[in-house]
Amino acid sequence: MKLEQFLKNNADWVKNYLDNEASYFENLSKGQTPEALYIGCSDSRVSPELFMGAAPGDIFVHRNIANVIGTDDTSVQSVIEYAVGHLKVNHIIVCGHYGCGGIQAALSGNDFGKLNPWLSHLKAVHNKHKQEIDGIENPHDQLKRFVELNVLEQVNNALENKLIKTAVDQKELKIHPWVFDLTSGKIVVL
Repeated sequence: MKLEQFLKNNADWVKNYLDNEASYFENLSKGQTPEALYIGCSDSRVSPELFMGAAPGDIFVHRNIANVIGTDDTSVQSVIEYAVGHLKVNHIIVCGHYGCGGIQAALSGNDFGKLNPWLSHLKAVHNKHKQEIDGIENPHDQLKRFVELNVLEQVNNALENKLIKTAVDQKELKIHPWVFDLTSGKIVVL
């Protein structure tokens, strides 16, 4: 798709919303009250607003390679702080996806240069679950299970955040581990 097509698509998108509600963007600009924080992968094939059927303002989104919630990552921790502490979201969705390139890279053993420090988060997950992952004979199934285990480990990382832990303990927040299946378009709830 050419860049010019993106601009045309935007104009069509704006027209569609304004045809349905003339004050749509005026109302949208007044603030946000999303129900959920979505933490997922940056993969271009995985668009949470589309596969969740969400409209602008419904979900607060943070994406990075392989949906990592690094306890030392100021980007994701700042997003969590804002979403939980200020926006008061009721749900956090940690969503991986089958066919994740980050997961494949972490298992490959190859040198990825500047990506290596990021991939170390995933390698730590692999090392923790090495016996289970390596015990799976089919390489495709190994990758799928690694994706699932990574999501569950990132949920554990999220629970190390004091704001999240307090909100979960007070029943103000729920965390949902999901995987998006690229081959079917469906959400797999772990």
